[in-house]
Parts: sequence; structure tokens; C-alpha cells
Amino acid sequence: MGTDRGRDVLVDALPAAVRHGLTFCRAIYHTGPLGEVVPVEGGLDAGLPDITVHPDLATLVELPWEPGVAWCLGRTTDPSTGRPCPESPREVLHAVTERLAGLGLTAVVGPELEYFLCEPDPAAPSGWRPYAGAPGNVYVAGRRGDPDGHLLRTLRLLAALGIGTTMGNHEFSGGQFEINLTHSEALDAADRAFRFKAAVKEIARTEGRLATFMAKPFNAEGGSGFHLHVSCLDGEGRNVFADAGAPDGLSATARHAIGGVLRHAPALAALLNPTVNSYKRFGPDTLAPWLIDWGLDNRSAMVRIPPERGDATRLEVRLGDAGANPYLAVAGLAAALALGVEEAVEPPAPLEGYGYDAAKAPVLPGSLGAALDALEADTALCEALGKGFTTAFLAFKRAELERFARHVTDWEFREYGYHL
Repeated sequence: MGTDRGRDVLVDALPAAVRHGLTFCRAIYHTGPLGEVVPVEGGLDAGLPDITVHPDLATLVELPWEPGVAWCLGRTTDPSTGRPCPESPREVLHAVTERLAGLGLTAVVGPELEYFLCEPDPAAPSGWRPYAGAPGNVYVAGRRGDPDGHLLRTLRLLAALGIGTTMGNHEFSGGQFEINLTHSEALDAADRAFRFKAAVKEIARTEGRLATFMAKPFNAEGGSGFHLHVSCLDGEGRNVFADAGAPDGLSATARHAIGGVLRHAPALAALLNPTVNSYKRFGPDTLAPWLIDWGLDNRSAMVRIPPERGDATRLEVRLGDAGANPYLAVAGLAAALALGVEEAVEPPAPLEGYGYDAAKAPVLPGSLGAALDALEADTALCEALGKGFTTAFLAFKRAELERFARHVTDWEFREYGYHL
């Protein structure tokens, strides 16, 4: 789910924690949002064994909103084997970047994330309503769309955190914001996106509010996306997607990368749109992708090629929603790029004009179940991500589908309760 897990360690105990690591129950990777432990192989069936987390002090940073507290990431291992824990999303991304390195490539990623800021509302079914919910405030600055100054305050705290925030804006829906992060090597970009999501949620709590990266939290509003700008560098730091002499200024490597993303898009949906709620964001005319296509500076396409060329040549993959785990989103995308380059996959002709015509391109999976089936069937992508991870991920997510199928929703009672 991308939920941050951790332990508070007193400063005097930190040297020992660095030397020996911290123990966690492995089932933290198998624990759902409401605390239920899903029976994933290696967890309940093995007696809930430990994993070891080794703090990475290179990632240590002070929390600007919590004086006297610092925060760092860690790497997980299975103490019985000494090997990385296969369920760890960060370790999955490590492995995928090594595969790209074997092709002489380094992925560079720039994340863009949207979220809703919510205020308590006892009268609302969820207990929350959008903050400053006036419509029509997309790309406005100042107090009109943000009367309490949340965005500027958050941007300044994130800048002090040092995670590479550049700018932010009010988005289409009331209470919705987007904040952009600088581009960097794939693992660092995922680290920063992960920390960004955790930080925004924590900052909102200091305001007495809720920040949610849920794909579509309100029926009457749009959804929140997680767009990833990606390019690849060679060993000398040159952007291998650029070729001024090629059609559209895109190299053969860029075309093959696009081809790889399109070929594996149904399976990628399970990683970039990982919840039941994710698929309520999709559809025609939503500014969220619906079809498996690409286009030149076309925001209705799943893969957009921004107009810049040269060192700025890149793909903008618009498939993801904000609920995606940054490590898994980047890992899945990088794995699809690698497979496309390895197999020299040629993409179809780029989309021109309106991008929501199902006669022009295949439709993305319409539900989490369909996306999970596509992931399981995509043996090449599963192999690139690791069998241990994909087996655990599929089991965890299918258990989520089973829980949802048994749950009586507000919609069902409203639709049927009075008349039946």
C-alpha cells in the first residue's frame, strides 16, 4: 500500500540499531489498512517470522515540523538468509535498476503527485469534506483557493526537508493540490516521492486535517494522479532518448521504451493503480488515461512525450494514480522500459487528437481484478520484478478484492434499502 512503517529510536540507542538492525515482523508487508494480516506465503504460515531493517544514515534528515526528531530510511533483509526481503518495494526497485544497468542505462525519474486536503465534517458519510471546496480554482495562487495558506506552508516545510520540491499549485477540484519534485536517478526519486507522501500526510495532521492520496475520494470530484517523467542516461550521462536526426527527435531506444510501456500496460495497471478505488478515476473525458496509447504533447494519451528535446527528452507516463507505492510504480515502469529495449519493441503510430476513442487503441483494465490477472499473465514483467514479490503482491491484493466483495456499501443501501 505504500504505507510508511517505522520505529522511534532514542539517540542513545541509534549506534546499536545501526550495527545490528531493527527487527520487525515480516507480516508488516502483509498487513492491510485496517490491521488485518493477509495469509501471504512466508508470514502467517511460517509463524510470523522477523525481518531486519538496517537504518541507512545517508538518508537521515531532520523533520522541520517536529523539532528534535530525525528520519531515515532502511534496507530490509531476511535474517535467516541474509538476502533482501522479497516483499520490500525498495528492494524490488534496487533489482530492477540493476537490470537496467546491465543494459548500460540509468533511469531518471521526475514524480508529480496530487492529493486532496480534507477537513473534519461529522455530517459527511466519510467524516471528511474537501478543504476550501469552492470550484474553479485550478492554477490559482494565494488565498482564493487556499484561505489558510496550506500550500505555501507545506512547500516551505518540504523544502526544509530537502526532498527536491520545486513548485505546487491548486488543482482542478476543491481542496486538491499538486506538488512537483525534481528529477533524479530512479531509486532516489522513489525515495523522495515516498517521503513526500508521508510528509504531506503528517503536515496535514499538524493542521488538524487529513491529506489523502486516494485515487478518487469523492464522487463529485475528480481523481488524483501520479505522473512519472522518465528518461534514460548512458554511461557518460547522455540522454539516450534524444536523437535530433530521427523522426520526432526520438531515438530508437526511446521508441522501444515506449513500446515496452505499452506492451506491459495492462500488468503495470496493477502496480500503478493498486486499489479497488483506483478504477473509479478512469474513463472518457477524465484527464486520466483510459486507452493504451502514446502521443506527442497530448495529455489525453497514456504516455505523453513533452515537447522539449535534447537533454530534456522524456516520457511522461500518466497511468498512475496517487495511491500507488512510489517504489513499485517506478520499478514497474523501469522494468517495462528495460523489456522494451531488450526486445526492441516498436510502438504503434502516435495518437493524434482526441484520446478517448476506444476504436483507436486497446482499453486499459477496468478493475483491480482484471489488472491483477494481467499482471499474473505477464510472465516477463513478473520475472523482472521477482517471483517472491509478485506472488506476495497478488495474494495480498486478491485478499483485498475478497474483503470488498463481502462488504455492504452505502451505495447498496441507498439504492435498494427503501424499495426492496
